[in-house]
Amino acid sequence: MKLYKTRFGIVAEFESKFYSIPADDWDELVNRDNLHDFLVTATAITQPSDEYQSWTKSGLLAPIGRQEVWASGVTYLRSRDARMEESKKSGGDNFYDRVYDADRPELFFKATPERVVGPGANVRIRADSNWNVPEPELTLFITSTGKIVGYTCGNDMSSRSIEGENPLYLPQAKSYDGSAALGPCLYVPETPIAPETQIRLEIIRDEQAVFTNSIAINQMKRQHTELVSFLYRECSFAHGCFLMTGTGIVPPDDFTLRAGDEISISIEGIGTLTNVVA
Repeated sequence: MKLYKTRFGIVAEFESKFYSIPADDWDELVNRDNLHDFLVTATAITQPSDEYQSWTKSGLLAPIGRQEVWASGVTYLRSRDARMEESKKSGGDNFYDRVYDADRPELFFKATPERVVGPGANVRIRADSNWNVPEPELTLFITSTGKIVGYTCGNDMSSRSIEGENPLYLPQAKSYDGSAALGPCLYVPETPIAPETQIRLEIIRDEQAVFTNSIAINQMKRQHTELVSFLYRECSFAHGCFLMTGTGIVPPDDFTLRAGDEISISIEGIGTLTNVVA
């Protein structure tokens, strides 16, 4: 089951058919522990239409309402190595090695809904950073009770030069206008997403692919439920929460994004999130 938030209304895709979901409040709709079963019932009593499919082609919005977006760091070995390398000069490289092996994961606040963009919209790189990369991440949607009920593609834009200068600058490297993208849908499976699911990143510049790579989510060191349990220990989320689960794909150190680059993040079962760098 896929759930799309569009300019025209909410659409569910089920068994290759598209249904309009009569809901006025996105947050109320998605923040339910039985979301998959609710959507199956809702589609069973409505008629599919090609018109609803067209809504998902031209009117897609980020699948977010009033939720906060949080993020996990150093959950893949490649991410640990990259963070250690970028922080060597500041003497902060050993922090990332210790986080990777620690009992407590790295969790940080990423974005308010207003700073999140959807499919086709522009993500941004900071004007005061000269080393910037996208971070393709499987992103969980968690209800207010702490249950994972959905998944989407996430782009955790990152200013590596700022974070590398000092690990304490992480909030500035990670959280700013246009620093996060989500979409194209909220994937609501009956069972948890398969561990062998692949994430793929492609960056197009001047109509040429300048970077491509992929990784399976089972290469993560930590379990999704483990990350959620730490996030929800002392935080409550009235409308649910999105949690980016970290990246295992990092471009080489001599690569930085430029204005006009097209970033596509694809996850099996979910789809492709494409954004252009402004």
